[in-house]
Amino acid sequence: MNAIVSGCAGFIGARVCELLLDRGDLVFGLDDMSDAYDTRLKSRRLEALAARDGFRFLLCDISDDEALRGAFAGAEAFFGVAAGCVVNLAARAGVRQSMENPRIYYSTNVAGTLNLLELCRERGTGKFVLASTSSVYGTNDTPFDEGMATDRQLSPYASSKKAAEGLCRVYNSLYGTDVSVLRYFTVYGPAGRPDMSVFRFVRWIEEGEPVSVLGNGEQQRDFTYVDDIAAGTVSATRDLGFEVINLGSGKPVSLNGLIEVIERKTGRKAEATYGPPHPSDVGSTRANVEKARRILGWEPSVDIETGVGNCVAWYRANRALAGSVEL
Repeated sequence: MNAIVSGCAGFIGARVCELLLDRGDLVFGLDDMSDAYDTRLKSRRLEALAARDGFRFLLCDISDDEALRGAFAGAEAFFGVAAGCVVNLAARAGVRQSMENPRIYYSTNVAGTLNLLELCRERGTGKFVLASTSSVYGTNDTPFDEGMATDRQLSPYASSKKAAEGLCRVYNSLYGTDVSVLRYFTVYGPAGRPDMSVFRFVRWIEEGEPVSVLGNGEQQRDFTYVDDIAAGTVSATRDLGFEVINLGSGKPVSLNGLIEVIERKTGRKAEATYGPPHPSDVGSTRANVEKARRILGWEPSVDIETGVGNCVAWYRANRALAGSVEL
């Protein structure tokens, strides 16, 4: 298969590209290299991808329809045929940040998804994979199941992703586009996003700085390792019709528990400070992943101890960069 991957320089996107290339696919990567977080992390990932056979890159913002049309033409020239699949990993991510600038979240996450779906329809690309989020479940009780109502989002980010899911349903219904909507649960791993708790906590504890926790630290997150997420995403590029599928570990860990794991892996004691909870936070997330097991044959394989250990090892090996990234 040949694939267009948007958000290819992102934390998850780069790993998905690597697995597609490992499988023997041709990959045409798109990314706008936004400064939502330090672009040095994105540039490093892109440099590694650029060294791989079968990969091409184009700087492109998916919310720019004209530029995206040129990108699809470039991909078709590279592949020699229409793209077989589009994997949409380009997104403005982050629950709290979306409250500060909601418009850009809708521009990328909704309008950008619409642009990609329209071009898939026009150019004959039959498969579309959307990276969605567990945030669409809002205040539902756990474990989160794909059949639950998802009309109680707590942030513009979650709302934008739910809107993108709705567009995918429409394009499947009207035009037969084969769509896999993947709801990711708190993805972490080496060189992860610096606004996420694992990156921040590792750095603070390793550097002997106070660990700032919003709330009492007992809120739980279904931390899921990036390699598991990428493997599930690649598996979902097959024809499935229309499916919404959770990708998570199914084993939530509290923030206080995460701190304890990092303490063990670093050999350092954390100095935690606690503040009021953020209004967009939920008490707990936990994925029911039975559908992913049944449909994709997918199983999360990296436990929190191993995953956090890998994050600490990466931080120590890349301290000059990781210690200077703005959190």
